[in-house]
Amino acid sequence: MIKDFLIISFTGKNDIIGLRINNNFFIKKIQINLRNNNSKFVNNILRFVNQKGANINEDFSVIVNMGPGSFSGIRISIAIAKAMKIVNGVRLFGFKDANLNEFDLKNIELLIKKNLLENNLIKPVYMS
Repeated sequence: MIKDFLIISFTGKNDIIGLRINNNFFIKKIQINLRNNNSKFVNNILRFVNQKGANINEDFSVIVNMGPGSFSGIRISIAIAKAMKIVNGVRLFGFKDANLNEFDLKNIELLIKKNLLENNLIKPVYMS
């Protein structure tokens, strides 16, 4: 069961992250040119998670949009998620962009309930 999670959707359009902790849901839109600012992207995510007081451990999940979308955005998102898995033991999941109609808690919970998340982050879909 996924309770607390970070969801990352960086496909090159409407780049956004969401965080659910302790039954609260927070959204942050991020506008960064990923080609030159990868470290700013990572710092934005870490700052957001820390500001909200998330406890990142093996009970926490990271959900990543696997596309279709920007090669850079998707690869960076997957790299961040895998780093969090290595460092903190989080659970990783991926979803297809088409399965999330709107980036809000209700639709994200539908993804989870309908079992539309994948445990394998190896199959992203890039657009050229």
